[in-house]
Order: sequence, then structure tokens, then C-alpha cells
Amino acid sequence: MNWFRSEGGSVFVLTLYIQPGARRTEAAGLHGDAMKIKLAAAPVEGKANAVLLKYLADCFEVPRNRVVLKQGEKSRRKIVVILNSRHSPDALFQV
Repeated sequence: MNWFRSEGGSVFVLTLYIQPGARRTEAAGLHGDAMKIKLAAAPVEGKANAVLLKYLADCFEVPRNRVVLKQGEKSRRKIVVILNSRHSPDALFQV
């Protein structure tokens, strides 16, 4: 199983596994069927989610409002939708 799927040309649904409290924010390879993302943020009051969504917006070169957290607000496992991306997730997170 792949860690992302395409829903129409430029809409991607990502399955992510989040590790908060890292030294820097970065993709860290596959974790089962999810892409592991290390976040330089504590899992307190939504701060890690905010850092994650901004990081993904920067990676996909889309405005922040085109990155939507669909599932996992309080979980390490998250489903995120990227709308109108110019980039495929494979190109961004090659491991």
C-alpha cells in the first residue's frame, strides 16, 4: 500500500505518521503504510498540527488553506489532503 493516493489530477490524500518534539521538521521515510514526518514542535494545543500543515504547504508550494487535516487531530497518525498541488508527493519525499 502506498502512503498517498491521487483523487483527480492535483488532489492528493496523504497518510502520515507524526513524531513531534524533533530537532527539525523533515520527512523521515516510511513508517508502515505512512510517511513519517518529524516535527520541531511540541504536541500541545494544536501547535504540532499547525507546524505540520505549514510544512506541507511549503513542500507542495500551495497556500496554507489548500492543506486540510481530514483525520487525526489528536493522533500521531493523520490523513491530510493537498488541493491543487503542482507536485506529486513521490517527488517531494523520496526515501
